[in-house]
Amino acid sequence: MNTANALRGEAELRVGERVFVLRPSFAALVAAESELGPLFALVERAADGRLGLGELAVLFWHCVKERPEALTREGVGEAVVAQGLAGVTPALRVLLGQILQGR
Repeated sequence: MNTANALRGEAELRVGERVFVLRPSFAALVAAESELGPLFALVERAADGRLGLGELAVLFWHCVKERPEALTREGVGEAVVAQGLAGVTPALRVLLGQILQGR
């Protein structure tokens, strides 16, 4: 099983019984930005407590490394709801940090 590599700015997200690695690669962040708008604005919304669940799920969806066909966007969204904001905040913090700082 893959585990997140902190040196690469990776985080982990549990979806059901599986743990997926979230990697904020250039391609993943460009794809997320095309749906969510500028990433700096996303970071600002998060800092202000205005980041929506849908936005969070989109960011995580695009950052899932080696995403299997069986994993759906809805599954990622349901995982976020199941764990609650407190449960997914560590992963969000890592991704937002990578957006701001880079590698």
